[in-house]
Amino acid sequence: MAETPLTYREAGVDIDAADRALRSVASSIQSTYDDRVLAGIGGFGSLFAAEFPGVARPVLVASIDGVGTKTKVAAMVGRYDWLGHDIVNHCVNDILCQGARPLFFLDYFGCSRLDHDAFEAVVRGAADACADAGCALVGGETAEMPGVYVDEEIDVVGSIVGIVDLDRKLPRGKMQAGDVLIGLASNGLHTNGFSLARKALFETAGYSVREEVAGLGTTIGEELLRPHRCYVKSVWPLLDQIDGIRSVAHITGGGLIGNLPRVMAPDIQVFIDRRSWTPPPIFTLIQDAGKVPDPEMYRTFNMGIGMAIIVDRDLSSAVLQRLHQAGEVAAIIGEAQRGPNDVQIV
Repeated sequence: MAETPLTYREAGVDIDAADRALRSVASSIQSTYDDRVLAGIGGFGSLFAAEFPGVARPVLVASIDGVGTKTKVAAMVGRYDWLGHDIVNHCVNDILCQGARPLFFLDYFGCSRLDHDAFEAVVRGAADACADAGCALVGGETAEMPGVYVDEEIDVVGSIVGIVDLDRKLPRGKMQAGDVLIGLASNGLHTNGFSLARKALFETAGYSVREEVAGLGTTIGEELLRPHRCYVKSVWPLLDQIDGIRSVAHITGGGLIGNLPRVMAPDIQVFIDRRSWTPPPIFTLIQDAGKVPDPEMYRTFNMGIGMAIIVDRDLSSAVLQRLHQAGEVAAIIGEAQRGPNDVQIV
């Protein structure tokens, strides 16, 4: 029997600290609101006005994801702000593959014991990313669970809801042999493949996150933490205005090989020319460090292509021009042919 009464704080959960942490980021969260947010943080649920002027047949599109073990690299480096960008941008890109633009976002921050600085950095980063993508950060959850999470590590998850007109959803139209695949550049791993990357770089090769390697231009830790790019500003206007775009794939876990078939017609096969782009140096470093075979690299990592668009060949030049004008590094990297529903990288 305990000699003195136990408190929740003594059991490892500090409610007062969580309240202080939330108050510290309230202004950042509220900066993402517009007139559609009727109730945000503080209640038992958030309210968002379901009015969509100009959308004839509105359909809500929802997705949820996490940043995975990239959080372990953030802990090693001691930098957490980019994780907030990671989770928002990942979710925004996912619903973009249905042709949707984002409406609102909710985050989840899990830990063993709340680190105020880490929490504030993640949530402020998420708020900044939401503001940039045009969506509201309407709420979230902070879970302090000693005994479940490892001490001094965190978990970051996010959920998003967007809107698309039913007549403009993706995939759109009939995919044809001869359609081309346009690849949009990533800036590194984004949020996938970190278990393999950490194993190869830190355990097998013995690198440190603070180590600088020729060709990276920064430390390995900073390179791995580059935030997941968001493509909504450059891609969504094309979806709204060009009918010849067949489908869009977010290249996440599974790489080009695993993600493209999700948006391809069942009788279409895509051939990708790996010589049509140069992966960022971090991928070569990982491959050399772990002696990772080419097929494993291409089904684990995005290999420098963060998003792929399948488009009518006749419109490919116009789409590329628009992407370049929007600041994207993009190129034709493959072609669709009749065949089994798979991807061949040659």
